[in-house]
Amino acid sequence: MTEKGKLYLIPTTLGDTGEVADVIPMKINELINLIDEYIVENEKTARHYLKKIGIKKSLNDIILHPLNHHTDGKTILNYLDAIESGKNIGLISEAGCPAIADPGESIVRLAHKKNIQVIPLVGPSSILLALMSSGMNGQNFTFNGYLPKERGERISKIKELERLVNQKNQTQLFIETPYRNMHLIEDVLSSCDSNTLLCIACDLTLPSEYIKTKSIAAWKKNIPDIAKRPAIFILGK
Repeated sequence: MTEKGKLYLIPTTLGDTGEVADVIPMKINELINLIDEYIVENEKTARHYLKKIGIKKSLNDIILHPLNHHTDGKTILNYLDAIESGKNIGLISEAGCPAIADPGESIVRLAHKKNIQVIPLVGPSSILLALMSSGMNGQNFTFNGYLPKERGERISKIKELERLVNQKNQTQLFIETPYRNMHLIEDVLSSCDSNTLLCIACDLTLPSEYIKTKSIAAWKKNIPDIAKRPAIFILGK
């Protein structure tokens, strides 16, 4: 009976970091040369990443299965078939760690259902890096993903998160589509108490990295321009 392969969760850089080795362990360089199939969010950027990290195999010989909001749910059910015949498969996110604020969770869930060994590999997670560097409570926190698009609903959600900060001392993390960052900051500053703390962590691990934690009152005096830059926002006390 053929031994099953494994599903490797392969982290990627959070952007153009320059030296990949600064944020990606070299063990991953070894592993990618032992894998013939990948499940990826974006085929073009996945090929670019594999090339940058030093893959020795021809990219033409590698099978890439797309996994994004266009992917048919029934198609996904067959993505792990090669593992049953002994091959290893890698899961690659668009940025950072797979299955964290990422569609890869459906693949990991499927692997567990099929009794496939899941192996998470070390790499950068913008959520954890932001929390680590915020100075806020790291023992009780929630990642809320994207807040509502509609402004009224978004402001209500921000106030709800601030209540959780005050009532439970629970740090609240959230994100926004980069081109709407400034609108989100405006809503946070207009909705929250002057003493509430806000951390803005932008371009993590990149040369342009920006991380600051200040009170709402202090932010109002000096609002950074982070339009179109990937960022994590954190409310705390």
